[in-house]
Amino acid sequence: MYAFCLYVVLLFAYKENVVHFLFNNACVRLLRFAKQKMLMVSRFRYLKGFLVDVLMNLIFIVIFVMKNNTERKMRIEENYSLEKHNTFHLPVKTRWFMEYASEEELGRILRDEYFQECLSLHIGGGSNLLFINDFNGIILHSQIKGISVAEETDDSVLLRIGAAEKWDDVVAYAVSKGWGGIENLSLIPGEAGAAAIQNIGAYGAEIKDVIEAVEAYNQLSFEKRTFTNEECLYGYRSSYFKNEHNDPYIVTYIYIRLSKKPQFSVGYGNLKEELAKCPKVTLQAVRDAVISIRRQKLPDPDELGNAGSFFMNPVVPAAQYEKLKEQYPEMPSYPAGEGKVKVPAGWLIEQCGFKGKSHGPVGVYEKQALILVNLGDARGHEIALVAESIRTAVNDRFGIEIMPEVKYVG
Repeated sequence: MYAFCLYVVLLFAYKENVVHFLFNNACVRLLRFAKQKMLMVSRFRYLKGFLVDVLMNLIFIVIFVMKNNTERKMRIEENYSLEKHNTFHLPVKTRWFMEYASEEELGRILRDEYFQECLSLHIGGGSNLLFINDFNGIILHSQIKGISVAEETDDSVLLRIGAAEKWDDVVAYAVSKGWGGIENLSLIPGEAGAAAIQNIGAYGAEIKDVIEAVEAYNQLSFEKRTFTNEECLYGYRSSYFKNEHNDPYIVTYIYIRLSKKPQFSVGYGNLKEELAKCPKVTLQAVRDAVISIRRQKLPDPDELGNAGSFFMNPVVPAAQYEKLKEQYPEMPSYPAGEGKVKVPAGWLIEQCGFKGKSHGPVGVYEKQALILVNLGDARGHEIALVAESIRTAVNDRFGIEIMPEVKYVG
């Protein structure tokens, strides 16, 4: 009996782990049933019953220790607030929130029958999400971290990075080691796994330029697969993982190859101007310049809720651009492949008069029209309505359709 009491105390000490609690409850019920059956069948004396009681309670303790050692890292919450898991800081909740710390834990979740029956969504840092309503399902989040050297040569280094590593921490680490290739991607919010899915980019660089492989789990077959760069099918803010027609995958690790002899890409817009202030171009100088520019024109999500660039820059046929150029000679553009031109969505939105304007609790940032901000008490559907009004205005005026870069949920 004392052993059983100890088990109960230990069990409730770890009550935050719902799966652990339910599993042990099931074991308790099963073993109690077995104990009752044994006593009913045997009809032995009191001493025999006492010994059986001791044996059963010792089994309880063993189960507790074994399960606690294997599952204590997994985190499960019910009716959990997602306000800290979306950079708009929308006050939405999810029915269940599950956080895993290893591929083994992820495998157990994917194979769980209840999980398979529920609506689920895997998120990173929430810097590219717009929750329209509460999420009536399971939100999954990774805590798989770590940066290790998988391969090293005289010219390059291959890093294996856990999906939950903050992307800017990865950049800072690489720059501190003198490894180049991602310095232009400094201060981009989010996590490494999501960065590979989104194909983040800035100042003339994209993560696809350094991705060598991506490890991911198929949510339907539960099989692990390693994608090569080519198999990721990277495009502008797109990848195999974003295509809803493909099997859903959860990224666990990414591999990026960085150069020990970096070649700088600093000719993009105001980055060149910012670096002109530096006596010498180095990895740290490029990183510092990018951070300075981003902080000047982009709001800090911790101070003003936002998801960065809300819209993607549209790519249009060169002939359409030339026709628009006749009417709008100042329209900027960037090459986007043969016969195509990329037009800055921020410029299009600004020409439609949205920049710096507020629409109730939703605003268009005064320094960058690409960014929608939560002025305090906005809800997801209100942000979506403002975004739709912007898309309509741009299409009506320029005949160009701009698409959201953020993912709508709900």
